[in-house]
Amino acid sequence: MLRSIGLGAILYGFWLLLSGHYTPLLLSLGAVSCVLVVLIARRMDMVDEEGLPLQIGARFMVYLPWLLLQVLKSNLVMARIVLDPSLPIDPKLGRYPLPYRTDLGRVIFGNSVTLTPGTVTTAIDGDTIEVHVLSGKGFGTDPDDPMIRRVRWVEGD
Repeated sequence: MLRSIGLGAILYGFWLLLSGHYTPLLLSLGAVSCVLVVLIARRMDMVDEEGLPLQIGARFMVYLPWLLLQVLKSNLVMARIVLDPSLPIDPKLGRYPLPYRTDLGRVIFGNSVTLTPGTVTTAIDGDTIEVHVLSGKGFGTDPDDPMIRRVRWVEGD
């Protein structure tokens, strides 16, 4: 029940943020639509720990600025590669093991890889990830890699 209330509050807050209309009629219609979405989600059995991961909220908010900094750094590296007259690209496609215990950790890592310029997650299959890299030394899943460690921390390890 607590997760349903949390989901409703998050949905309504997001609706208020995007709506920008605060008349009584629209506020009540927004509330009704959020309640209906929560009821549908409960009926579909989607309001659980994985469907609404409130336990990672604060950790993810700490991880997000670090990820944005990495995306910026990677953008600069990719711009240098693309603007180089010799265009030093060496595309590779590889499969690597994923060290995460939950699907949520795998998804956060896969999306983080895709957000980083020059890399794209093409598939996540069980405990492996398939990544296409445009250039550089390639991609690996060294347990000491900062992104792997930080996503494990977000996951709760």
